[in-house]
Amino acid sequence: MTETPLLIVDAANVVGSRPDGWWRDRAGATARLRDALAPLAERGRPPELAPPAEVVLVVEGAARGVPGRAEVRVVAAEASGDDAVVALVDAAAGRRRLVVTADRELRQRVRALGAEVYGPRWLRGD
Repeated sequence: MTETPLLIVDAANVVGSRPDGWWRDRAGATARLRDALAPLAERGRPPELAPPAEVVLVVEGAARGVPGRAEVRVVAAEASGDDAVVALVDAAAGRRRLVVTADRELRQRVRALGAEVYGPRWLRGD
């Protein structure tokens, strides 16, 4: 049996990619993103993500207190959210790892570790 793919989402970067007022309530915007990710654990949409998937949302700053839920594990970065994403990718070596971020430097760092990288639009299906 193939191991479940690991989908890691850079919450600050994805939330900040759409000017919908997220800056007024960062924790609320992050919780909405977490809830929107939950179906990916079962359905695996977008098509590149075969179901089921382990979904991890990396949070930092004002969103650090957002709790996880059964379908989405929330990891609160102790310092840099980017460093937390890289650590998760590195710890899952040998497994299919997909990272969602638009941060160019982070994209380079995780690609160097063998992760697939997608932007926020991929996640939203834009």
